[in-house]
Amino acid sequence: MDASLRVELFPGDVELTTEFHERLGFQVTDRRTRPPRYASMRMGSVRIGVCQANPIDPARRAHPVMTELVVEVDDVVALRDQIVDKGITLAEDLRHRDWGLVDFRVTDPDGYYLRFTSRA
Repeated sequence: MDASLRVELFPGDVELTTEFHERLGFQVTDRRTRPPRYASMRMGSVRIGVCQANPIDPARRAHPVMTELVVEVDDVVALRDQIVDKGITLAEDLRHRDWGLVDFRVTDPDGYYLRFTSRA
Protein backbone atom coordinates (compact mmCIF):
# COMPACT_ATOMS: atom_id res chain seq x y z
CA MET A 1 0.00 0.00 0.00
CA ASP A 2 1.35 3.42 -0.97
CA ALA A 3 0.60 6.16 1.55
CA SER A 4 1.46 9.78 2.16
CA LEU A 5 0.88 12.21 4.99
CA ARG A 6 -0.47 15.73 4.96
CA VAL A 7 -0.68 17.66 8.22
CA GLU A 8 -3.25 20.41 8.73
CA LEU A 9 -2.37 23.27 11.11
CA PHE A 10 -4.78 25.90 12.36
CA PRO A 11 -2.87 29.14 13.03
CA GLY A 12 -4.29 32.49 14.03
CA ASP A 13 -2.46 34.16 11.12
CA VAL A 14 -2.17 32.12 7.91
CA GLU A 15 0.11 34.63 6.18
CA LEU A 16 2.57 34.82 9.09
CA THR A 17 2.68 31.03 9.37
CA THR A 18 3.06 30.56 5.61
CA GLU A 19 5.92 33.07 5.43
CA PHE A 20 7.67 31.32 8.33
CA HIS A 21 7.40 27.91 6.67
CA GLU A 22 8.63 29.34 3.37
CA ARG A 23 11.75 30.51 5.24
CA LEU A 24 12.17 26.92 6.48
CA GLY A 25 12.24 25.76 2.85
CA PHE A 26 8.59 24.84 2.18
CA GLN A 27 7.08 25.94 -1.14
CA VAL A 28 3.51 27.25 -1.30
CA THR A 29 1.46 25.16 -3.75
CA ASP A 30 -1.96 26.74 -3.13
CA ARG A 31 -3.14 29.93 -1.45
CA ARG A 32 -6.74 31.02 -0.83
CA THR A 33 -7.52 34.48 0.46
CA ARG A 34 -11.28 34.13 0.87
CA PRO A 35 -12.46 33.09 4.35
CA PRO A 36 -11.32 30.86 5.75
CA ARG A 37 -7.82 31.74 4.53
CA TYR A 38 -5.83 28.65 3.56
CA ALA A 39 -2.40 27.73 2.19
CA SER A 40 -0.90 24.42 1.16
CA MET A 41 2.87 23.94 1.31
CA ARG A 42 5.30 21.22 0.32
CA MET A 43 8.89 20.18 1.06
CA GLY A 44 9.64 17.05 -0.92
CA SER A 45 6.85 14.61 -0.06
CA VAL A 46 5.95 16.45 3.17
CA ARG A 47 2.75 18.46 2.83
CA ILE A 48 1.37 20.96 5.32
CA GLY A 49 -1.93 22.78 5.04
CA VAL A 50 -2.71 25.84 7.14
CA CYS A 51 -6.28 27.02 7.69
CA GLN A 52 -7.24 30.22 9.50
CA ALA A 53 -8.53 29.67 13.02
CA ASN A 54 -9.10 31.70 16.15
CA PRO A 55 -5.74 32.42 17.82
CA ILE A 56 -4.82 30.39 20.90
CA ASP A 57 -1.90 30.64 23.29
CA PRO A 58 1.11 29.15 21.43
CA ALA A 59 2.26 27.46 24.67
CA ARG A 60 -0.77 25.18 24.42
CA ARG A 61 0.62 23.75 21.14
CA ALA A 62 4.30 23.49 22.02
CA HIS A 63 6.09 20.19 22.63
CA PRO A 64 5.78 18.28 24.88
CA VAL A 65 2.27 19.57 25.58
CA MET A 66 0.81 18.70 22.19
CA THR A 67 2.48 17.68 18.93
CA GLU A 68 5.95 17.62 17.40
CA LEU A 69 6.10 17.53 13.59
CA VAL A 70 9.14 15.54 12.43
CA VAL A 71 10.58 16.18 8.96
CA GLU A 72 13.32 13.82 7.73
CA VAL A 73 15.83 15.47 5.38
CA ASP A 74 18.89 14.34 3.43
CA ASP A 75 21.25 17.01 4.82
CA VAL A 76 20.14 18.25 8.23
CA VAL A 77 23.29 20.34 8.75
CA ALA A 78 22.85 22.25 5.46
CA LEU A 79 19.15 22.88 6.21
CA ARG A 80 19.98 24.09 9.71
CA ASP A 81 22.58 26.49 8.28
CA GLN A 82 20.08 27.83 5.70
CA ILE A 83 17.44 28.38 8.36
CA VAL A 84 19.85 30.19 10.71
CA ASP A 85 21.09 32.33 7.79
CA LYS A 86 17.46 33.44 7.28
CA GLY A 87 17.32 34.69 10.86
CA ILE A 88 15.12 31.96 12.32
CA THR A 89 15.83 31.26 15.97
CA LEU A 90 16.31 27.59 16.79
CA ALA A 91 14.43 26.10 19.71
CA GLU A 92 17.23 23.54 19.93
CA ASP A 93 20.42 23.43 17.85
CA LEU A 94 21.92 20.38 16.15
CA ARG A 95 22.13 17.45 18.51
CA HIS A 96 23.42 13.91 18.07
CA ARG A 97 20.86 11.52 19.52
CA ASP A 98 21.53 8.22 21.27
CA TRP A 99 19.57 6.45 18.52
CA GLY A 100 22.07 7.60 15.88
CA LEU A 101 20.28 10.53 14.27
CA VAL A 102 21.07 14.25 14.26
CA ASP A 103 18.32 16.84 14.57
CA PHE A 104 17.38 20.41 15.43
CA ARG A 105 14.11 22.05 16.39
CA VAL A 106 12.19 25.27 15.67
CA THR A 107 8.89 26.63 16.93
CA ASP A 108 6.61 28.39 14.45
CA PRO A 109 4.72 31.63 15.26
CA ASP A 110 1.70 29.70 16.60
CA GLY A 111 3.76 27.40 18.82
CA TYR A 112 3.85 24.37 16.52
CA TYR A 113 7.08 22.49 17.23
CA LEU A 114 9.04 21.16 14.23
CA ARG A 115 11.98 18.75 14.43
CA PHE A 116 14.19 18.40 11.35
CA THR A 117 16.16 15.17 11.49
CA SER A 118 18.64 13.16 9.46
CA ARG A 119 17.38 10.01 7.79
CA ALA A 120 17.96 6.66 9.48
